[in-house]
Amino acid sequence: MSEMPTNSTFSPWVSPAMSNPAVEYALDFAQRSILYADVMRERGNQYLAHMAQATPNVLNFAVEPVMSGRDLPRPVNYGLVRIIPPEGVVIDPCKRPFVVVDPRAGHGPGIGGFKADSEVGVALRAGHACYFVGFLPDPVPGQTVEDVMRAEAAFLERVIALHPESEGKPVVIGNCQAGWQILMTAAMRPELFGPIIVAGAPLSYWAGWKGKNPMRYAGGLLGGSWLTQLTSDLGAGRFDGAWLVQNFESLNPANTLWRKQYDVFSKIDTEPERYLGFEKYWGGYVFLDGIEIQYLVDNLFVGNRLSAAQLVTSDGIRIDLRNIRSPILVFCSKGDNITPPPQALGWITDLYVDDADVRAHDQTIIYCVHDSIGHLGIFVSGSVGRKEHREFTTNIDFLSALPSGIYEAELHDKGPETLNPDLAFGDYMLALKKRSLNDVREIVAPDEESDRRFATVSRVSQTNLNLYRTFMQPWVRAVTTSESADFLTQLHPLRLSYRMMSDLNLWLAWLGPVADRVRENRKPAAEDNPVLQAQETVSNMIEFSLDQWRVMRDAMYERAFEAIYGSPWLQAVVRLDAGEAPRQHPGHTPEHRAFRAAEAERLRNEITKGEVLEAGIRALHYIGGDREQVDERNFHVIFNLRCERCADASSVPLADFKWAVRRQTEIMRLDPAAAITALPQLLARSDSSAITEMRNVIERVMTASGPLDKVETARLHEMQDVFDKASSARTRCNDGRTPNALDTTQDPGAPRSEQETSVS
Repeated sequence: MSEMPTNSTFSPWVSPAMSNPAVEYALDFAQRSILYADVMRERGNQYLAHMAQATPNVLNFAVEPVMSGRDLPRPVNYGLVRIIPPEGVVIDPCKRPFVVVDPRAGHGPGIGGFKADSEVGVALRAGHACYFVGFLPDPVPGQTVEDVMRAEAAFLERVIALHPESEGKPVVIGNCQAGWQILMTAAMRPELFGPIIVAGAPLSYWAGWKGKNPMRYAGGLLGGSWLTQLTSDLGAGRFDGAWLVQNFESLNPANTLWRKQYDVFSKIDTEPERYLGFEKYWGGYVFLDGIEIQYLVDNLFVGNRLSAAQLVTSDGIRIDLRNIRSPILVFCSKGDNITPPPQALGWITDLYVDDADVRAHDQTIIYCVHDSIGHLGIFVSGSVGRKEHREFTTNIDFLSALPSGIYEAELHDKGPETLNPDLAFGDYMLALKKRSLNDVREIVAPDEESDRRFATVSRVSQTNLNLYRTFMQPWVRAVTTSESADFLTQLHPLRLSYRMMSDLNLWLAWLGPVADRVRENRKPAAEDNPVLQAQETVSNMIEFSLDQWRVMRDAMYERAFEAIYGSPWLQAVVRLDAGEAPRQHPGHTPEHRAFRAAEAERLRNEITKGEVLEAGIRALHYIGGDREQVDERNFHVIFNLRCERCADASSVPLADFKWAVRRQTEIMRLDPAAAITALPQLLARSDSSAITEMRNVIERVMTASGPLDKVETARLHEMQDVFDKASSARTRCNDGRTPNALDTTQDPGAPRSEQETSVS
């Protein structure tokens, strides 16, 4: 027998007949099939190697350990590491550090630093020290959600101690599950947090758009949380995160069952590297302690108690998100079916009665709604990293200085027509539009009847859980061992799909060498091959069919859910009266009304307190307070002026400057006439040169983003006249006192409290 030529794998097909499109496609199809199978084999081997690591993660940066949660009094499987800056990146010790907290929702850690253009990478390039909070695959037996919260607080205490020169508390970014986790921690320990960014984080679990977002119905259709308890019991006290990932995959069967795999097959020469990189994260399943997941399902996913301030810690601290004093930036997307905008923003309408309520709690909330990006794209997409996250990071001081209220963040391209482009970083300009609680309601579309159905689910779930714990749990736990739990874990369909297509499968021993020969002799079909184009048509038809099936399935889920839990008799059985509200709004209590009245009285007592900085802030609000939009250029005028004076010992600390902005804005909102009338009294405490300098600053700030309208021009002249008269008066009776124009010294006897000055 003659030896087969070594330069061809499919030599019988490499012939003049290749000019035939069908033959060309047949060879291409056969080669793609072998290469695709080999990619799946590499995927399985990668999974086995990744899961064999002691601390598996997908971080794209070098790190050094800082603190282990296992060393805490209540140990947890979380840890804090410092990101080592890449070569050429310089960290500014005065800039506040960033702490990125990754989600523990079935996958392993690292997605926040998965790419160079990521949350971690953007923060480093902006000169901020960066830390990362990750976790090990296995929980510490018995660890609770509350233990994790206290560990996160301990991590922040360590970061703050490591950065004594920082001008503010750390910026904390929470992705998905980590978003609500850090907000719970911030409600318990608000003094530890600077600005908070939550990306794709669900906070109001009953919310959603009718006809969409079917995941919120899953708990009710499964009878509540008893199945979660059963799964944990079968896992010997551990809950396999692969079940959570399977829920995510079921949302989009067209992508899960077809498109994701077909893209690898159809682009086999270019796609494998990207696919394998993502699969390393997607298949890195982790475990949760049974106590943790049960708490989450009962209190958040089914009970929805977080956004109604109904959670209380073991030591009696109410977890009320209104206690947070740091600005909160909510980043969500209309294309996210795991955390749609109503679930990301619904907590605002759940907690606050009106706009005055938001301001009374000194709360600044900024939201940014992307038009199309998917759930993971919010914190892993390179385009989002280069745009939204870069703008949020470079403008973090601007965001933290905003007065209380609700704002929508918009990013605009910079062009030749952009005024003062040097005052806006990068290729985009961040603009903030004033929004009201009603604007948020239009997005969330709250529905009391829908809430009644979910309240019914919560009560049914508790009944079913009690029945399971009474009659089934003792038997399940009696027959479950650690060996049986491990065996069931390995049989999970998602885990099994990796293991079966790996080198553990001896039937695939031939695949690697054959795939190598195919790569050496690759003969792809031409793009205009009619059979290849027909393949694309068939693929699109399959994807369309799966999408249509998903639409019908989701509609069926919704109708079944509404029919079951909207039933008056079932609501009566669980003792949900016809006229009873599904849950009490936390803003409708006598204690809350008393709090608002006391806060207003405290502000009135501060109307005549302050000096030139307070007067300048009031003047700026008086002139431009009616503007619907403000952008970063206005802030950077003030910030750049302050940077020029950083060597001056009398320069106001950044935290005090931001506090003054927020406080004086509240005074102007409460009683603008009295606040403006008091300006001469405030200016009389400052030097003439300081007053004149502030007068000039006011004009520069107001004109940084464009010309003033007639009303603003008239008000500017009015304020300039007030400052000119005050300057002349101080010149005539100069007492020799020469404070800096940005000094914030107040009247004796009116010091800022520790709580006030810690808000940064």
